[in-house]
Amino acid sequence: MRLAAVGRALPPHYYDQEQLLAAFREHWAQEHYNPGRLDRLHRNVMVGGRHLALPLDEYSRLETWGQANDAWIRVGLEVGAAALTDALERAGVDAGDLGALITVSVTGLATPSLDARLMNRLSLPAGLRRMPIFGLGCVAGAAGISRAADYVKAYPDQVAALLSVELCSLTLQRQDLSIPNLIASGLFGDGAAAVVVTGNGRAASGRAASGRGGAGPEVVATRSVFYPDTEEVMGWNISERGFGIVLSADVPKMARDYLCRDVDRFLADHDLERRDVASWVCHPGGPKVLEAMQEALELEPEALAVTWKSLREVGNLSSTSVLLVLRDTMDHHRPPPGSWGLLLAMGPGFCSELVLLRW
Repeated sequence: MRLAAVGRALPPHYYDQEQLLAAFREHWAQEHYNPGRLDRLHRNVMVGGRHLALPLDEYSRLETWGQANDAWIRVGLEVGAAALTDALERAGVDAGDLGALITVSVTGLATPSLDARLMNRLSLPAGLRRMPIFGLGCVAGAAGISRAADYVKAYPDQVAALLSVELCSLTLQRQDLSIPNLIASGLFGDGAAAVVVTGNGRAASGRAASGRGGAGPEVVATRSVFYPDTEEVMGWNISERGFGIVLSADVPKMARDYLCRDVDRFLADHDLERRDVASWVCHPGGPKVLEAMQEALELEPEALAVTWKSLREVGNLSSTSVLLVLRDTMDHHRPPPGSWGLLLAMGPGFCSELVLLRW
């Protein structure tokens, strides 16, 4: 099983953090009793700028959850189609050759789902096995790769694709002055990414073997770990206003308490140790989460350099982020052939998803 290529699509509306902070200051000027706290929270997340689904001045016109969700469907189809097309082209795979499409998102809802709405737009095969997944949040990029690998393991002559579409800005609760919502307003961005996964029975095409992003790492093994009684650590409170953020201060603690144990057990099952891992492809949850990961796994600062770079440049894109880190690693930071890699993310549940890679 091989990750043949990663595609991406980011909305064209990019704003640096100072522009966004100025807009939030203006919006919350009358309600927020402590504007200095807003500035501090936004600067502490260490995000330099973010892509937004809509132009900044259009967000004030979204008066209902329905209007925000309609925008999620419209923009989600645009960036989703572009990301999947990019991944297929980079992998040298025709859309008609796809056997399965897994779609993940936690920032909007649609029935028919996004994958169904992409069928005609991208001329996808009528027999495509579609698997839309909602609710996994930040862990869904890693979990989606695991599920795609499961599929091509069962059908080794086929190709599966994972599509992640996250438009976090459309979930913002503008009336919510809680600390978690203020942090979220400075941390999360928008975008889409897609991964093409090929089975062992499918020979790589010429484009995939020689093109940038092609002939990616082999998926050797995957593991899911759920932590009991941690449902309140991260997620949504869903009401008539839409998605209200649940973001506990315990998220970094989850990494410190569990990640080293679970990574070591996973690697040991394959006669490996952390020192054998040449590349760490981690979800950029936020500065405190990344610091906790580095501390728990006893990593040198440069081990997560690609992840830190993604956080600074585009923020946290929920499930899409780890796929952007994977793409950057494949394109610009590829380790030597035969090296071991670990792709990992943590998310609502609370849970971890681990993917062992061989470059």
